[in-house]
Amino acid sequence: MNNTKIIFATILIFSVMLIPVVYSASAESIPEWIRNNALWYGQGIVSEAEFLNAIKFLIENDIIVLENKVTSLENLNAEVIIPNGNFDVSGTSFYIPLNLEIPVGATVTWINVDSVPHTIQSQDEFGKVSDVFNSGPLNTGDRFKSTFEESGVYNYFCSFHPWRVGLVTVN
Repeated sequence: MNNTKIIFATILIFSVMLIPVVYSASAESIPEWIRNNALWYGQGIVSEAEFLNAIKFLIENDIIVLENKVTSLENLNAEVIIPNGNFDVSGTSFYIPLNLEIPVGATVTWINVDSVPHTIQSQDEFGKVSDVFNSGPLNTGDRFKSTFEESGVYNYFCSFHPWRVGLVTVN
């Protein structure tokens, strides 16, 4: 396997967490070489275009096949975990799931299981703070709920740790 294919494979495996499907994974189960690729992307060594084109290539060539899980309309509740270590800028503890897809009318509950406080703050498509939802500080074990009554893509971040971002897609 040449270097280009290795890079594409690395990017793809990490990027599965970026695809808007109901998905969860333990940060401990992600191989180190995938975490390194995420670090390179975060450091600007790998551009966003390269990162996304690699993902697209791997999906289009059936190197990885994504299976969407259908969310039951009867179950309009979903959870996002803020895992332990989420505060660490160099860590691999992303929101679980990083991208959550839900139906209109669903309620999302964020649960802080990290050892430090976090916030859940909505932001617009330009990365500016918006007033759609704002949790205030969440200590370990605290929960924050928000119901999504309109379809769209909702970006959010932790105002204490702004490098930690997530996404809720409402269909």
